[in-house]
Amino acid sequence: MELLWWLVAVILFAVGLIGTVLPVFPGTIIILAGALLHRMMLGPEKSVGWGTITILVLLTVVAYALDFLSGYFGARYFGATKWGMFGALLGAVVGIFFGVAGLFIGPVIGAVAGEFIAGKRMIDAGRAGWGSLLGNLGAMIGKLFIALVMIAIFFMTVPHPF
Repeated sequence: MELLWWLVAVILFAVGLIGTVLPVFPGTIIILAGALLHRMMLGPEKSVGWGTITILVLLTVVAYALDFLSGYFGARYFGATKWGMFGALLGAVVGIFFGVAGLFIGPVIGAVAGEFIAGKRMIDAGRAGWGSLLGNLGAMIGKLFIALVMIAIFFMTVPHPF
């Protein structure tokens, strides 16, 4: 039975890694769920401790903060006004409800719309949108790194089944 829960945890880790690159699944939450399920089913003597679970929860929160704020900071780096940065944040929140495309396009549209509201030219608005897109791509790479760290922490702290 123990090997079954190991298999379930590893499958959840794989799905979580896919979810960090393709935002169809909430990647780091699935990885955290795999670690929690492993802990609940096998108990403290055969799984990770609550300290490790706490670290995994914190890394999950950091990954989602990175996801939401990346468009904002990307737009800011490329010279967006406060309207453009606010638009990127608002676009990220609205984009959540439109799946994969919304997560990438929402902050870009929001940054461009915010720049237009501020009265900027098309080139400035496009620059803010480009910065938002690059910020989102950077966040995807950062989330992948965080997910890999989460899995490494799990495997380094869990007692081996054999």
